[in-house]
Amino acid sequence: MPTRDVIAIGASAGGVEALTALVPGLPGELDASIFVVLHLPAEGTSMLPTILNRAGPLPAAHPAEAEPIRRGRIYVAPPDRHLLVRDGRIRLSPGPRENGHRPAIDPLFRSLALSFGARVIAVVLSGTLDDGAAGLASVKAVGGKVLVQDPEDAAYPGMPEAARSTGEADGVAPASEIADVLVAWSREEVAEHVPPQPPHLLRYEAGIADLGTKQVHSPDSPGHPSALTCPECNGVLWEVTEGGVERYRCRVGHAYTAQTLAVEQQNGVEAALWSALRALEERSALARRMRERMHAGGRSHSALLFERQANEGVAQAEQVRRLLLGQEEAAILEEVAQPGAGAGSEGVDREAGAGS
Repeated sequence: MPTRDVIAIGASAGGVEALTALVPGLPGELDASIFVVLHLPAEGTSMLPTILNRAGPLPAAHPAEAEPIRRGRIYVAPPDRHLLVRDGRIRLSPGPRENGHRPAIDPLFRSLALSFGARVIAVVLSGTLDDGAAGLASVKAVGGKVLVQDPEDAAYPGMPEAARSTGEADGVAPASEIADVLVAWSREEVAEHVPPQPPHLLRYEAGIADLGTKQVHSPDSPGHPSALTCPECNGVLWEVTEGGVERYRCRVGHAYTAQTLAVEQQNGVEAALWSALRALEERSALARRMRERMHAGGRSHSALLFERQANEGVAQAEQVRRLLLGQEEAAILEEVAQPGAGAGSEGVDREAGAGS
């Protein structure tokens, strides 16, 4: 019978340190294939294979498209490509970003769950936010196992905490002890075949990550329409709940957990404020130029109107600037704290650092 011979590892910030603590404990004769996704900037260069080759006995590399899968190797996702598996071979997909990342962790977990079923072990290491948490549900849905780095051992506990909070974890361990657990689990025998009917949502989302046009043009949706729009393409977002993780996906495939969507929306608000500040500054500058021209032409009434426009623009720009500099909240709290603050100031409850 087959064993749990497919290991998927997801990491982000602090992940290099966790991986270099993990891989030395993996034996060179490990009878399993290992797939690693570390969040990377799209334009970056990944030195992770070199680092892992130095850290442990198993050979690590960025795989080539359609490369056959072998045991005893570590396959590392290259920049700007999702690491997937199709028909027993590597697939490097330029599919839609998930949680703002490509490569992302959830697509790897889903792809391996769909291809190998109960043979998969999914591991979540150090990182911020919660990429990987949704994909764990797919692994467990087909009989796989889940291991999470102990949040107290992680440089950035966000991802391990999110993964553990799903209730899907079969084990929690510090990075230096994860290899021992993986070796033991990789020897467990499992059912011979992938479940004949994987969950519909798993098949749908695995196809999206692989740029499946069937999913894009399908009348079906992965969830219920929400009143929110995709930060990347402005399409309608569908709300999906799986394994206790609330998330959102648009028609073309961009996906976000609720936590990541909040961060992306905040980034969008900031971008909009900078655009507003630029427009207001330009409007004031143009109004001042027109005021000077009116003065030079003896048109004092028109000059006064442009002066008012310039002053209004300056005042509005200052309000936007204070928002960008994070001073608006402090000013409001200071006003409320002053003796004799006006009616309506009671009950103001603002959490310091909210949204950071």
